This record gives sequence, structure tokens and C-alpha cells, in this order.
Amino acid sequence: MNGKWLSMMVLVAAAGMLLGLNSCAHGQQLVSIEVQPTVENVGATNIPVSDDHGFQVQLRALGTYIHPPVTKDITNQVTWESNTIQMFTVDSTGMLTATGDACGGTLVSATANTNTSDGGLNSSGAVVTGYMTANVICYTGTGGGGGGGGLALTLTFGGLGAGTVSSSPSGLSCASSAGVCAALFPANTVVTLTATPTGASSFGGWSNCSTPASTNPCMVTVSSDQAVVVTFD
Repeated sequence: MNGKWLSMMVLVAAAGMLLGLNSCAHGQQLVSIEVQPTVENVGATNIPVSDDHGFQVQLRALGTYIHPPVTKDITNQVTWESNTIQMFTVDSTGMLTATGDACGGTLVSATANTNTSDGGLNSSGAVVTGYMTANVICYTGTGGGGGGGGLALTLTFGGLGAGTVSSSPSGLSCASSAGVCAALFPANTVVTLTATPTGASSFGGWSNCSTPASTNPCMVTVSSDQAVVVTFD
């Protein structure tokens, strides 16, 4: 009889251990991702946006797991994405690179599509995403001790669409997410502004240019402080 009860106790204990392991395996799951740095600012008001081209910073993705709690570097296990590639691109290793084409703010995401434990055990399969913000400071020709003389050309974005604007000669380059940007040009400079829609947006028109509103690019002579408006639909 004692042998029979001993065998049953061994079986019960083994079953309990298996249940505990299964419970632990299912409980070990990724619950959040923190991207470091959380904010990165590039450029300055006295530096043309084009000069920011090639600036790089390495991003890190830190995954937080529970049961047991653990944090580990999952930089090479996530999918990286920039929502405004006109400002920043990010590769599969988390290397963030400024394009030098536009200024404003960009949201960069790190997403884990397979939810696994610290030991590599598959858990709930949920999608977990972390974010950081990368900003390109718009050029205004001021600040930084150097500044620079000239007249201000201010660009305001209108409409519900998205796009970018660049100038010739260079100096003004920004995206609709910036809302407003400006640059300084020597007096009587003829500036050509080219609007480029992004995504599903379309060019809507210009205001306060010397060329027709529906013409792209816009031409404006900076004989005094000027303000133009571009619309993306």
C-alpha cells in the first residue's frame, strides 16, 4: 500500500511540475518596447537642412518581459520604420539617418511581430510597438552665434494633405508636418519653391507667388519679408 501511495504522489508531483512549467512558459511574454533615445534633435536654426544629410545615430530597442520580469536588448529582433522618410530613414539594425531633404518631426517605430519569452519560448503572439521622435530643426538663418543677414521667406502649409517643399537657391526645405518654416535670402533674390506631394496627397496650389496659383513650382522675389502658402490635398 505504501508503494502504491508513493507512486501516486510521484505522479502528482510530476504533473504539478509540468503545469508549472507550462504556466511559466505562457506567462513569459513581451509587454513593452522602449526605444532609446526617446527624442533626437538634428540641426539648428542657422544650419541649412541640406547640411544635416548623413547625420546618423544608433537606436536601441529594449524589450520588457514578465514572468519572470526581465529587460533585454532586442534591437536586431524588431522591425524598424520611419513614418517620414523625407526626413529620416532607419535600417534593419536601428541606424537612423537624416536625409537632408526636409525638416520637422518624424515618428520612428520598433515593432515585435513575434512575442517570445526571454528563453525563446513562444507566448501570446501579440504585436508590441515602441516609438521615438526624431526632429530636424528648420533653418531660419538665425541663432548659433553666426546668424546671417537677409530677408525672411516664410512658408505655411495648408490643406489636409502632406508633402514637402524645397527651394532654389537652397535654404528652405521642410515638410508639411512642420506647419510653418522660414529661411533668410539676400534682398531681391528670385526663389523657386517646388512642392512635392507625399503618399496619396496631391498638390493643391500656391498663394502669394508671382506665378499662377496652380503652377508648380512657385516663384517669388524676396524684395522684402515675404510669406507664401502651399496647399496639399
